[in-house]
Amino acid sequence: MKIKSERDFWSGLMFIVIGVVFAIGAGHYPMGTSAKPGAGYFPIILSVILALLGAVVLFKSLTFEADGGDRIGVIAWRPLLVVVASIALFGLALPRLGMFITIPLVVLLVSFAGGDFRWKGVLVNCVVLTVGSWAVFIQGLALTIPLKPAFLG
Repeated sequence: MKIKSERDFWSGLMFIVIGVVFAIGAGHYPMGTSAKPGAGYFPIILSVILALLGAVVLFKSLTFEADGGDRIGVIAWRPLLVVVASIALFGLALPRLGMFITIPLVVLLVSFAGGDFRWKGVLVNCVVLTVGSWAVFIQGLALTIPLKPAFLG
């Protein structure tokens, strides 16, 4: 079988893999019923929907011709690696450094992913995202997320 759209093929395959992996991970939580859903109900439904959408995109890539074969092109490694590293840093730093240090640190790091770095925009993003996260997660949802570094008590 010939791949008629390389971009759709790989994105469909990626959606299927992510959907299956998350469905397996969510399978360890209790499902419950539709009247009283458990912790795994919503993640499994979303995972199945994602995998089904991936299957549709994958099928389309194998059956419908795209202009020029719809090649993938060069992978932008720098933005990819910087964003993935920023997500990992957020997960590792939040419990240790708190929200008020971690969010600006991650925003600063992810700003280097693109080619258009401006200090003013980065600083505005740091303030808006930190205050917005505090308002939504601490004030609005009353989550217990550390605000300051653990070593400060």
